[in-house]
Order: sequence, then structure tokens, then C-alpha cells
Amino acid sequence: MAWQQLKINVKAEHAEAVGEMLSANKALAVTFFDAKNTPIYEPKPGEFILWQDTQVVGLFDASDDLRLVIKRLEKAKALGRGFVHVLDQLEDKDWIREWMDNFHPMQFGKRLWICPSWLDEPDPEAVNILLDPGLAFGTGTHPTTSLCLQWLDSANVAGKTVIDFGCGSGILAIAALKLGAAKGIGIDIDPQALQATMENATRNKVDSKLAVFLPANQPELQADIVIANILAAPLKELCQIISDYCAPNGQLVMSGVLQEQAEQVKSYYQEAFTFQATEIEGEWVRLTATKNA
Repeated sequence: MAWQQLKINVKAEHAEAVGEMLSANKALAVTFFDAKNTPIYEPKPGEFILWQDTQVVGLFDASDDLRLVIKRLEKAKALGRGFVHVLDQLEDKDWIREWMDNFHPMQFGKRLWICPSWLDEPDPEAVNILLDPGLAFGTGTHPTTSLCLQWLDSANVAGKTVIDFGCGSGILAIAALKLGAAKGIGIDIDPQALQATMENATRNKVDSKLAVFLPANQPELQADIVIANILAAPLKELCQIISDYCAPNGQLVMSGVLQEQAEQVKSYYQEAFTFQATEIEGEWVRLTATKNA
């Protein structure tokens, strides 16, 4: 199917209104981009932040007459006649195939490889995880996942119980099991993530050692290792829940945290945990701690 997109640059205070106008004119999707490459960090819960200069992009069917849409938009006070816009035709692609072609085997540490399930393993003697993320987050390409995988590769997980809090594709729980963990627990708010996790676990022949849960059905247990690759805000908000999952002398690994957020996140846990050195990859960090006995 062919598409076209209408790009409009506006001030942040007008972006939502323009997005709503695009939706009202049959845009199939509306996306907001930074028009000046200005970084925005994690918003507070319930907060929706836009850049001071925002590009609003509406995706339309190729058969739609966007000249009529542009005429309607010219009547809006936020835009006015002659507003600056760009109209692009999008190449019709097999987007699934496009994504698959750009997902390649990746090595983490000395022995751990993440391999797309549709490709051959580059090193049959290594610990290979065959992964098909589906609609769930987690392929190892993001620095936060990479930091956690590197930790797992270097850690002694043999015989241990590992909780993957915010499991996404299940990549971290499955890596722990393939590296010798005895039991894995995956927890996520998204049912599709739990489905992807179990499908990947089956693909890697560790499904008998892995159980998955929605937060409402979280089991009462303590684990030797708790890995939470989420974001700073939920790490702070869920501090007590995450802490309670970690057994005395157990290890806590947290990522999804920007460098400037690290000390604040640590402050929520430092009474119950002793932190080791912080590891950094790009602008992201991994926080590692041992729970006090």
C-alpha cells in the first residue's frame, strides 16, 4: 500500500491542535518530531512534553487529495494562509522485511550472542539466543538492553532465580536461563510482551524454566537476581515492589536511566542496597547493587 505524509512545523503550543486537525482530516497516524534536534528527557507521570519547535507529521493514504486538507488547515488560526509545509510520497515497502534486514547477530561480552531467529548462528559454540521480538521491546540494540546483557555475560547466574521486571521480548530472562539460571520470571504490563517472551523462550528451549505474569498477578517470591530495564520514573515509583523481589544478598540490576537521573534513582534504593560502580554506555547507565542482609 502506498502512502503520503504531510509535515508541518509549528510552535509547541500549537502542535497538539494541529495534530488533532490532521486526525480530523483522515490522517491514519500523527507523529511529533523535534524540529531543531532539541533533546527531551523522560516526562513526569501523566505529563506530555513537546519541543519548542515541533514538526507534526500526518500519514495519509496515497489516494487522499491533500490539497483539500491543506486548504482546510489554512483556515486555522494556529497556521494561517501560506503556512510552511512539506508533502512527501512514501515508497511502498515491506516494512517487516525492511526491519528484518537491519537486525543482525550481536555479541555481548565474551560468550553471549543475540541472533535473529531467521538467520544462522554466527558462533555455534557460543551461548546463542534466537530472538524474534514481535511487537515487544528488546533486541539488544538499545544501550540499556546492551548494558544488562553485558552484565549477565560476566555474572555467575548458575542455579539462580532471575526476575526480568518489564520483560518486553524476554531477552534478559532468556539470556539468564541460557547462561545457567535455574528459573526465570518475566513481568510486564503488556500482554503482547508476555506472549512474545514465551514464544522466544520456546524458540530457545527454556520455556519450562520460565513463567510470566502481569503486575496484577505477580507472585510473592524473592529472587537471587532482579533485573529492571525500564525507566527512571517507574524505577522510583515501584521501588518498594522491586526491592521486595530481591532476596537478602541478592543482586539488583537497573537500566533505562540517563546519566543525570542516576543519583536520584539510587537515592530511592540506597537504604536497602549497596551500590557498585555505575556503568555508562552513551547517555545511559546501568546501576548494580547488592541487597543488604
